[in-house]
Amino acid sequence: MVDEALREMSSLFDRMYSELGRPSIAPEKLLRAQLLQMLYSVRSERLLMEEIDYSVLFRWFVGMNMDEAVWDVTVFTKNRDRLLEHEVAKVFFAQVWNQAERAKLTSDEHFTVDGTLLEACASLKSFQKKGTAKEDPPDDPGNPTVDFHGEKRSNDTHASSTDPDARLARKGSGKEAKLSYCGNLLMENANGLIANTELREANGTAERDAALLMMEQIRGEQQVTVGADKGYDTRDFVAECRHMHVTPHVAQNVNRPGGSAIDARTTRHGGYQISQQKRKRIEECFGWLKTIALLRKLRHRGIFKVGWVFTFAAAAYNLVRMRKLLATVVQSA
Repeated sequence: MVDEALREMSSLFDRMYSELGRPSIAPEKLLRAQLLQMLYSVRSERLLMEEIDYSVLFRWFVGMNMDEAVWDVTVFTKNRDRLLEHEVAKVFFAQVWNQAERAKLTSDEHFTVDGTLLEACASLKSFQKKGTAKEDPPDDPGNPTVDFHGEKRSNDTHASSTDPDARLARKGSGKEAKLSYCGNLLMENANGLIANTELREANGTAERDAALLMMEQIRGEQQVTVGADKGYDTRDFVAECRHMHVTPHVAQNVNRPGGSAIDARTTRHGGYQISQQKRKRIEECFGWLKTIALLRKLRHRGIFKVGWVFTFAAAAYNLVRMRKLLATVVQSA
């Protein structure tokens, strides 16, 4: 499946090669190595280079000879960053999705949307007041002593000096606030494949804004349904969905002031109950991305780079899911 996707991206890779300087690492090999890192939960590029060095299977998948020297980790990282200049992750994700469509593994009518917080690669100690002058060198540069007692901190007045795009956020009341990004997924309900991704700054409306944007990108003019949890039960979101000819199968939040925005026009249909059952499968997607692809604690900084990695990890999840689905189809046949 990876071979087929990369063949379709050949013209894009041709434009990425430079005719000047010494030969660089082929983008195809960079993507294959990045994919191995996510599939096998390799926690760093340095460890990934060691794995490729002594694993025959890794060398075979990447496309390296037995006697070929493995790249230096800094060379790999710098060449990997060239992929960020092009929408390689989105194109690769689209190629994987096209394979799923050709295999008739996807639904074009029923979807689920949800979002989660991804902890940024930045310490709370880096969350400092905007416009403050640089202080004297700390007692311990690696882990300085910082006293935040009595100081009110918010995203309006403070920003991280390590990752300025990260925002202080928490998933719910009673949870601790962390510097985070908001990762959002659109899942098709037939087999639980990820149909689209969107990464946003973590704020109060990021999940709903990202959901509307992903729904706008659903291909076709047919009426579709979108399931979601109680956090999406707002009158503005439901009204915007219906304006887009999307039936909002959102879980009712009866404790919301003014009552739920979802009434019997939606809940009386049997499809609503099916969507509520199917929508829970999106948590499996988030669980794989955070646990296997190691996105629970990010290793990259900046919303552009984190978004690239988030989309590429979603493509890796679809590959794993499609392998299992296709194997089931073959066995049943």
